Amino acid sequence: MNLDQINIPRKLVPDNYLQLGLAAQRSKQRTFKELIEKRKLPETGWSDEQIEELVLQLASLDSNNFPHKVGLGEREARIACKLVARRHYNFGHGIGRSGDLLEAQPKAAGSTLLSRLTNALILDLVRGIGLPSCADCFLVPMCTGMSLTLCLQSLRKRRPAAQYVLWSRIDQKSCFKAITAAGLNPVIIPCRVNEEALYTDINLFREKVELLGVENILCLYTTTSCFAPRNSDDIVEISKLAKQKQIPHLVNNAYGLQVKIIVRQLERANQIGRIDYFVQSSDKNLLVPVGGAIVGSFNKSQLHEVASSYAGRASGSQSLDVFMTLLSLGRNGFQSLIQQRAENFIYLRDSLRKFAESHGEVVIDSSYNSISLAITLGTISPDEDDVTQLGSMLHMRGVSGARVVVPWQTKTIDGHEFVGFGSHRNDLKVPYLTVASALGITREEIDKFFDIFGRCWHQLVKIKMKA
Repeated sequence: MNLDQINIPRKLVPDNYLQLGLAAQRSKQRTFKELIEKRKLPETGWSDEQIEELVLQLASLDSNNFPHKVGLGEREARIACKLVARRHYNFGHGIGRSGDLLEAQPKAAGSTLLSRLTNALILDLVRGIGLPSCADCFLVPMCTGMSLTLCLQSLRKRRPAAQYVLWSRIDQKSCFKAITAAGLNPVIIPCRVNEEALYTDINLFREKVELLGVENILCLYTTTSCFAPRNSDDIVEISKLAKQKQIPHLVNNAYGLQVKIIVRQLERANQIGRIDYFVQSSDKNLLVPVGGAIVGSFNKSQLHEVASSYAGRASGSQSLDVFMTLLSLGRNGFQSLIQQRAENFIYLRDSLRKFAESHGEVVIDSSYNSISLAITLGTISPDEDDVTQLGSMLHMRGVSGARVVVPWQTKTIDGHEFVGFGSHRNDLKVPYLTVASALGITREEIDKFFDIFGRCWHQLVKIKMKA
C-alpha cells in the first residue's frame, strides 16, 4: 500500500509524525524501484523484513492471489495446506511455460518477474566475480547432474549424428550419469598421474578426437571442482582443442564460482578457446537448499536452446530461495564469503600438513585444486576395514563430508565399471582421506575437526597396537 497516495486526516495521526513514517516508506520503495529497474545486485544485503515485503508484493501479482479470482482452469495454483502456502509466500504457478523455462506466464506476472529478476541478479553476480564475458545465465530447478543432461540434450539437437561424449574421468556418479541419461555414449578419458596428483590428459583427448572423428563427437566434457588429489581439468587447453576442432565444450563447474582461480580460467578459456555451457550448483555456491543449478553461457542464443529443451513447467521454489538469499547477502556479503573461504582453505591446508608431518603421512600436492585436500592414511593399517573405520568414526562424531578412499573398491554405473572408484584412477596404492574448505566453512569447524581427527587417529593406532 502506497500511503503517499492516500489523504490521511490529521485527526488520525499528527502530520509531522506521519511525514517521518512516509519518508521511511519512500526510501524503501525507492530501493524496490531501483532493484526492478536496474536488475543489479545490491551492494549491501537487505533486512529480512525488507525482503519479505517485496516478495509478498510480487506474489500479489499472481492470479491465485487476486481477491476477485475465478479459476476455471486445470492449474490454478490452489494450495490446500496453509503451511505450504506460507512456506512459498503464496507463489504456486512456478516459472516458465510448458517447454520453455524463460517464457512469461499469463496467470503469473509476479512469478515471471521473480524468475527474471533472479536470473538478472545471478548474471550480475557472475560478471562481478570475474566473468564479464558471460552473455547470460539462468537458474534451472533441477540438480546439477540433470541440468548437465539438459545441456547435452540441447547439444544433441545441434549435432544429431554425434553419439560420443569425451569425458575426463571424475569419480562422481551424477556427472557421469548425466551422459547416459541423455542416451549418449561416454568415452572415459583417464587422468594423468604425477606424484599421486591427477591432471587432465590433453594428449589422450586429442588422440580420441582423431580416432572417433569430429562429426561423431557431441562434446568435450570437463570438470573444474572435484575431490583431491584430482586437480581441476585444464579447461583452457581443452577449450583450445574444442575451438580448433569445432567441437562443443561442456564444463561441470559444480562449486567453481566460489574459487577465484577457476573463475579466471573460465574467462580465459572463453577468450582463447570455446566453452558452450558451464553449469554450477546453486546450493554449493549460493548456500540455498539442494535442488537447483545455474547454466551459464558466453552465447545468449545457445543458452536459450537449453531453456527451450525443458519439458513442462518448472518449480519456482529455487528461484525464490536464490532471490531472497542474494538480496540478503548483497554483493559485499557474497564477496566476504568468498574471501573467508579462501583464507580458511589456507588455514585448513597448513593445519593438515602439520598433522600429516606429525603422524608420518603426507598431504598430496594437488596444487590446481583450491577447495579439496587429501591426506594419506598409509600408517594406520594395511587392513581395509581399519582404514574405512576412520571414516565411520568421524561421521559418528559429527564430522560430515570427509571421505576415506581405499584402493580396492569397484563400482558399476550404467554398465560401465570403475576400478578404484572414488580415487579417479584404476591403480591407487595408498588410501587417503579428503576434506574441503567450501563456502560457509568457519575456522571453528576446522579446529573442531582436527580435535576429533586426532582422537580418532590415536584410538585406531591403539587398537592396531593391541592387535
